[in-house]
Amino acid sequence: MHGAGDVRVEDVPDPTILQPTDAVVRVVRACVCGSDLHPYRSMAAAAHGSAMGHEFLGVVEAVGASVVTVMPGDFVISPFAYQDNTCAFCRDGFQTSCVHGGFYGHGDVGGGQAELVRVPQADGTLVQPGIALADADEAMLASLLTLSDVFLTGHHAAHMGGVAPGRTVTVIGDGAVGLSAVLASKRLGAERIILMGRHTSRTDLGVELGATDVVPERGAEGVERVLDLTGGEGSHVVLEAVGHMPAYEQAYGVVRPGGSISRVGVPQYEDAPVGFGSLFGKNVVLSGGPAPVRAYIEDVLPDVLSGRINPGRVFDRTVALDDIAAGYQAMDAREALKVMVVI
Repeated sequence: MHGAGDVRVEDVPDPTILQPTDAVVRVVRACVCGSDLHPYRSMAAAAHGSAMGHEFLGVVEAVGASVVTVMPGDFVISPFAYQDNTCAFCRDGFQTSCVHGGFYGHGDVGGGQAELVRVPQADGTLVQPGIALADADEAMLASLLTLSDVFLTGHHAAHMGGVAPGRTVTVIGDGAVGLSAVLASKRLGAERIILMGRHTSRTDLGVELGATDVVPERGAEGVERVLDLTGGEGSHVVLEAVGHMPAYEQAYGVVRPGGSISRVGVPQYEDAPVGFGSLFGKNVVLSGGPAPVRAYIEDVLPDVLSGRINPGRVFDRTVALDDIAAGYQAMDAREALKVMVVI
């Protein structure tokens, strides 16, 4: 990405093994993330550009001398961050804070929207899904790809928010992460799931994924509607999947006393109210952050492989790598919910 709206496909040197803990992965499926749209809309022009992409499935091409859990030919899922999966923070289940970890597209690590990617800390990062690439149909590939980020980001929101049987959950945002949070809340047993979104094609899918109510109104009107639906009590759990201040304001407006707000929409603001009128007066817990995808993959994989859940339904457009600029444009224009890239 060379600046706002300026996405180019460029030839760069193939990645190689630089550290004994590295692997090189040939990418077979990648995608455009909602967080990729933030620089797409606001990045200052840059002469050299930034490598993009952090969600991918692939086949291992080469491994460093210290790698023992994967080998060339293995079909793998890569979480959107790499980690050793052994440090103190990884052991606590927060692999996105790994002391030896990092993110694709930063430093000397390329992005996932590419033919080949060097994966640092391969043993702690790459996960074999228990199915061969040749045995995965397109629907399965789509669902496995969501375990790289989008579905497990929705799951992280639900997990950190304390979604459980008997709870009422409000999901703010009808993008791919918000719809993933709906599905994750359904999987975790939520009794009622209110989806706040105004794009009918998306909220219709949200209902199919488990939403029991849809609230298209925003702001004070949306808050009032959720309170009406909950008998004036509000939601036990609010999952904020947008990242803008109006969504946060809706979140603390609809949360019930003693409830929780879990944010996974990357905040596009620095200061959020936490005082008496927002969180303190209601004894509300605020949680959330970058999803430690690696912590959740093994738990969710059986439900994906069995077909019990199909999180890949969030993909509604497919492009080739050479056409990825059109994929960005479609998502930015809300003509596509989430774009898969076939490589």
